[in-house]
Amino acid sequence: MTVPAAQSRAAVIGSPIGHSKSPLLHAAAYRMLGIGCSYTSIDVPEPELGAFIAGVRTTPGWRGLSVTMPLKGGVARIVDVVTEPAAVLGVVNTVVVDPAAGDTGGHLTGHNTDVVGVANALAAAGVQDPDTPVILGGGGTAAAAVAGLARLGASDVRVAVRRPEAAADLLRLGAALGIDVVLLPWSDAADAVTKAGVVVSTLPPRAADPLAALLADPGFRTGGILLDVAYDPWPSALASAWQRAGGRIVPGLDMLLHQAVEQVRLFFPDAFPDTAEGRAAVLDVMCDAVGVARR
Repeated sequence: MTVPAAQSRAAVIGSPIGHSKSPLLHAAAYRMLGIGCSYTSIDVPEPELGAFIAGVRTTPGWRGLSVTMPLKGGVARIVDVVTEPAAVLGVVNTVVVDPAAGDTGGHLTGHNTDVVGVANALAAAGVQDPDTPVILGGGGTAAAAVAGLARLGASDVRVAVRRPEAAADLLRLGAALGIDVVLLPWSDAADAVTKAGVVVSTLPPRAADPLAALLADPGFRTGGILLDVAYDPWPSALASAWQRAGGRIVPGLDMLLHQAVEQVRLFFPDAFPDTAEGRAAVLDVMCDAVGVARR
């Protein structure tokens, strides 16, 4: 059933937010599915998050929010319900808004579709039962990467971080998910990466450039797979170095695409074709919207 555009809205929030491709992805899916919904990007600095969410609760028409940095942790603390695995992660990147009853305002449910994004992007590249993969970075996306790799069958994962003491939550996450998480100091990152069959970089754009310079050694060769979530600019220096060394790269845009499909399903479950063929069709139109070939 088509939802009138004047009555339905969604948005991606974060700060900065101008680079986000989510409006293109969602708009393409809504057109295909006959869903009348506006989808915009809204810059919400961290200090303004509480007031913004309060406004969403009391404004008619909201269906959902996509949440990007630096708001994922803050949103997890103020929604009404957090589903698994978002509850274990402590990180929410998707909020579903249910219309309110009475004076309490909209009921907000937090999800984490980054887990599906990581798992499905790697699975599409042929990753199954990854053997001791390596994650670069220890933030919220790293937590989703741990859960995504666990979903693919990994039993252990090494996480290279600049401050291991600040990433202790990943150890608790691993225990909750049944995956052994080993924290490595950043000084060991290059050695770990050169030996890994699967690497997931969750670092911000250009933050991995010094590591890429180390991997530019002509003696470094790999047959592994790298998922670099930093898709703008693309290719990243890390992805370029990995590819020159013989490795296969999975762009962060692939992760974004797969998690966006899941967001559309959560926002509009009655209109979403929840079959393998239906998901593939939604993914196809999203790929077309951002000019990438279906992988």
